[in-house]
Amino acid sequence: MTEAKTNAGCGCVTDAKETGLPVVVVGAGPVGLAAAAHLAGRGLDFVVLEAGTQVGAAISEWGHVRLFSPWRYDTDAAARRLLEPTGWRLPDPDALPTGAELVRDYLAPLAEVPALAGRIRTGTRVVAVTRHGLDVTRTVGRDEQPLLVRTVGADGAVTDLAARAVIDASGTWGATNPLGHSGLPAPGEEQAAPYLAGPLPDVVGRDRDRFAGRHTLVVGMGHSAANTLLALAELAKAAPGTRITWAVRGSSVARLYGGGDADGLPARGALGTRLKKAVQDGEIDLVRGFTITRFAVDSSDQAVQVTGATPDGEHVIAADTVVAATGFRPDLGMLREIRLDLDPATEAPTKLAPLIDPNFHSCGTVPPHGERDLAHPEAGFYLAGMKSYGRAPTFLMATGYEQVRSIAAALAGDREAADTVQLDLPETGVCSTNLVTEDQLPGSTAQDDGCGTSCATTPAPDPIHQDGTEAAGGSCCGTAAPEPISIGVGAPAGLGFTTGIEHGYSGEAERADA
Repeated sequence: MTEAKTNAGCGCVTDAKETGLPVVVVGAGPVGLAAAAHLAGRGLDFVVLEAGTQVGAAISEWGHVRLFSPWRYDTDAAARRLLEPTGWRLPDPDALPTGAELVRDYLAPLAEVPALAGRIRTGTRVVAVTRHGLDVTRTVGRDEQPLLVRTVGADGAVTDLAARAVIDASGTWGATNPLGHSGLPAPGEEQAAPYLAGPLPDVVGRDRDRFAGRHTLVVGMGHSAANTLLALAELAKAAPGTRITWAVRGSSVARLYGGGDADGLPARGALGTRLKKAVQDGEIDLVRGFTITRFAVDSSDQAVQVTGATPDGEHVIAADTVVAATGFRPDLGMLREIRLDLDPATEAPTKLAPLIDPNFHSCGTVPPHGERDLAHPEAGFYLAGMKSYGRAPTFLMATGYEQVRSIAAALAGDREAADTVQLDLPETGVCSTNLVTEDQLPGSTAQDDGCGTSCATTPAPDPIHQDGTEAAGGSCCGTAAPEPISIGVGAPAGLGFTTGIEHGYSGEAERADA
């Protein structure tokens, strides 16, 4: 019975407007506020709960970092409809905003529109979601009871809120993967916490004093690691004594370097070349095949000793700070008392997982998905935004906006709108952080021959519209000026918007020269 209701979609399970209870949205980031905007547009009651002291609090922590996608893809349609009557105008659509600019010029004004103002509670952390009067084991009468959201305020006060539905858009920021191997923290990692920095420290700004003239170990092989490494290399030129070590588990860093001068994506190739040159010139000491096995704090010289296993035996790196750029995982502890249907590998909703599995996709095919793909056995509960992707590092902000549009439609009982799912993405791709330092989208008039930085080096299949016709320009690296392509729900499995390294982890090449 529960499975049948889940397959039918939430709009068939409960009557959206008869309960008198609000929809609770967890998280006041871009996707959470987009959910609020869509709920407001549907005339549904809602409340947004944000653990931080302001909307976009998590983004503000990496506000110095420039987004990989331009303004035209960073805002939600329902949010724009609420903002425009206030006189708000979309910034330069081809410009790449920083995180701070996204908060200042979009999220903060959105939170103040009449439809949302007064419905957003900051300083309110959600610690649990459950079903009123029932733990996860109880089935009889379960769907007839409201969801219950337990919160803790800034003053420590505990409050329980009844909800007819919950959209968890709290993201994964703050829940970093451990530095140890096999998915586990290394012995001593907890004790070394004072020496660990987050994945995107403001090396040349707010956090400069922590890194200038000191030795930093950067661990990880994603764009967060590359961003920090390039910033540290810049800092080292102005601050004598600044040393940089980069440790990776693999024997090759080809995935992050990209194709260099031969890269089909000039901007990515140039950045990969910069990083590779910094290593070759000795600005960055690259240690390959380094698997962290333990941490030890040396109080005599205020350093942390990081021990790793390498092909040549045990190796110890002493550093003042370790930047843990090892990715994120969702906080599922707060959801132990509700019934989830999660893929055992990615920890994403089971129906979504095959579309985003990083073993086979690197921001791989991005076919549109909506409420039916995000529904769980717990009626009325949804993971949305980055948290819905679990451990897969392939999330697109535009995808999150479409997720919550579909969910809001289903909660309002509009099954047709909920199932009509589409994505508008640029041909050049907007997937993983590209480290572009200029404020223009690669491919705009401000940069010649740009083509994004996240596409595969081989052309993507032609995307398919919902009506089955092919969209113009199937190559990932298409026209210089990106044209939106609409990928409809009717697209066959495996077709979508191919970006990143083809075939994900399984397609990584171990190259001796990288």
